[in-house]
Amino acid sequence: MNSSRTADRPGLDLVDVGTPGCSPAELEGAMGVEQAAALAHTMKALADPARLRVLALVAGNEGREVCVCDLTDPLGLSQPTVSHHLKVLVDAGFLTREKRGVWAYFSLVPGALDAVAAALPGVGTPS
Repeated sequence: MNSSRTADRPGLDLVDVGTPGCSPAELEGAMGVEQAAALAHTMKALADPARLRVLALVAGNEGREVCVCDLTDPLGLSQPTVSHHLKVLVDAGFLTREKRGVWAYFSLVPGALDAVAAALPGVGTPS
């Protein structure tokens, strides 16, 4: 790579990144605007430590199904806060909800996390 300093901005390196003007057709795996917006919405549901912990707790449960009442103590959060996080995860398609009497039970949607990984080709694979 060719690198040079600019006279008017000391410390700034200019790097030759190759031939300019590659066509969009050459960019394999490019994501469309709508797909990116949908994926960003889905990933926002994961971008919270409490929600990541909820997913880990549900996935780690032997029965793969958890009652909201079982999550408040491990998370150290109130029942309304836990319910909010569960609703976000249900709306994003990561969990399903089944009402039984006064309690709601949650389980993972099979393949939901795989779908996020599949939307980003090359992520997590060795180069």
